[in-house]
Amino acid sequence: MILKSLSLLNYKNFDSKTFNFNDTINCFVGNNGVGKTNVLDAIYHLSFGKSYFNPIASQNIKHNEDFFVINGDYEKESKSEKIVVSLKRGQKKVIKRNSKAYDKFSEHIGFLPLVIISPADRDLIVEGSDVRRKFIDNVISQSDKLYLNDLIKYNKILAQRNSLLKYFALNNTFNNDTLEVYNSQLTDFGTRIFGKRAAFLEVFVPIFKARYNAISNESETVNLAYKSDLFTTDLHTLLKQVVNKDKGLQYTSVGIHKDDLQFNIGDYPIKKFGSQGQQKSFLVALKLAQFDFIKQQSGVNPILLLDDIFDKLDAQRVSQIIKLVDDENFGQLFISDTHAERTEQAVKQVHQSYEIFNL
Repeated sequence: MILKSLSLLNYKNFDSKTFNFNDTINCFVGNNGVGKTNVLDAIYHLSFGKSYFNPIASQNIKHNEDFFVINGDYEKESKSEKIVVSLKRGQKKVIKRNSKAYDKFSEHIGFLPLVIISPADRDLIVEGSDVRRKFIDNVISQSDKLYLNDLIKYNKILAQRNSLLKYFALNNTFNNDTLEVYNSQLTDFGTRIFGKRAAFLEVFVPIFKARYNAISNESETVNLAYKSDLFTTDLHTLLKQVVNKDKGLQYTSVGIHKDDLQFNIGDYPIKKFGSQGQQKSFLVALKLAQFDFIKQQSGVNPILLLDDIFDKLDAQRVSQIIKLVDDENFGQLFISDTHAERTEQAVKQVHQSYEIFNL
């Protein structure tokens, strides 16, 4: 799968810009603030229908403009595919594939598999469990539509159950039969989601460990551990056990929306006991394992975005990542960097064609 060209209109700092891309390596270089990361984010937008860096859609429209349009021309399995993402202020975002708008954005997820490695990934280590859950969900959803649909339905029912708990508190009332309807639905969807997360990690963890060893050349061991109450108790029982607690809190305190992924180096959390270099290697390995898993599941080489990676990793680690594209099984690579010479020196190490865009 190749992104052949990208056109931006009123997207972030760009008024109108078109890029024609190399099939293998594309580098965006220039000073901070010129829009290198914005180009990568536009490519991400075409795959997921949203920004990687700014979830507030309207803030991706250029200042003093009323709309943005991102247009991507792809070649996938010898077919041309045209994807357009557009947003007008005060209206819903529209995603079109070959001029036909999607009824649901979820139908598009996974069609253009993509992995991004960015300084923002550090949130996976330092922030709360919701960031790590989103990582798991993002990886699985790109190759499993049923999982994504279950997740959407689970979150909708969870919001309804929480609203009901608030209603009970506000009106000083309680109806267990009504609550039980939501409990049963949450159990159905939550149990399936839990099962797929557990199965995913059984496959994913060995891939991740292999990538970490290849990147770091270190002797330490790393691990990912899936934390969920459902390992010990089924969800329906859990929901019954905490009913009084939930009434007091006015929200649902147990379920797969509380799951977490524990990052360890040796037997200890990498957040507290890993050096900066180890944490960086851990995150890059995580994302490259994501690439491997998605490719394995979909049979398609995901697009790989490397945002500002040279400033965050030492030359050896960057070199090892760049060399990956020498493997014919790798796909198209997009890189942003502030130093043109450093970028060109790195990409010249591989025996692939490349294009450098000075912004």
